[in-house]
Amino acid sequence: MKKVLTIAGSDCSGGAGIQADLKTMTAHKVYGMSVITALTAQNTTGVTSIMDVTPEFVGQQMDCIFTDIYPDAVKIGMVSNSGIIETIATKLKEYKVKNLVIDPVMISTSGSKLLSETAMDALIGRLLPAALLATPNIPEAEALCHIKITSKEHMEKAAEAIFQKLGCAVLIKGGHLTETSDDLLYTKENMVWITGRRIDNPNTHGTGCTLSSAIACSLANGCTLEESVKNAKAYITGALNDQLNIGKGSGPLNHMWGLT
Repeated sequence: MKKVLTIAGSDCSGGAGIQADLKTMTAHKVYGMSVITALTAQNTTGVTSIMDVTPEFVGQQMDCIFTDIYPDAVKIGMVSNSGIIETIATKLKEYKVKNLVIDPVMISTSGSKLLSETAMDALIGRLLPAALLATPNIPEAEALCHIKITSKEHMEKAAEAIFQKLGCAVLIKGGHLTETSDDLLYTKENMVWITGRRIDNPNTHGTGCTLSSAIACSLANGCTLEESVKNAKAYITGALNDQLNIGKGSGPLNHMWGLT
């Protein structure tokens, strides 16, 4: 059985973060493991409180995993301060991690910054260059390259700029564009549009976490990067199309939609 590690925050309501990642891994029939970077009090209506784990404890969690059950792929989500980011970056280098997918959780859906300037600098300077793939949404891509994105042409320019800046492959998620839900994969070799129909579903809590975890699962199973992204796009499309409706706000996906 292939093994996948998620390094992210906990969502007590189960729709995003560590919980969404582990559900996604279960659906992909891989062995899921977790390093928790923060505890959050949240539900479908919003986040009430965040309590960061200490950098030392994050490092201890990583040591326990990498010295015992070495993962075939790693996904990183919420990393909320520079101390945690520095610790993770150091451990990734120490354990020579490959198949690293980073979902740069920097800006909320409403456009609010989720990281301090110091943490943003550490994420961009220390962590993202170690990734095989970064998966920013459009607001996050704009923050990474300082290009306003309102069209697919802008996405192409932004993806190239981010690749040149970070040196890793980039998947810009197109969900914030109104006319399509196409995503753009930019690698050293080529640029590929991953097409998908827009699904009318207001319940999208945890889509970024889920997509990046699904990509990591396919990478662990030996798929190419392009195959992994396409597989993940199909998986999340099915999860959205299932139309699960839980909670009073923007609810979670049905991560188990494909299981019989």
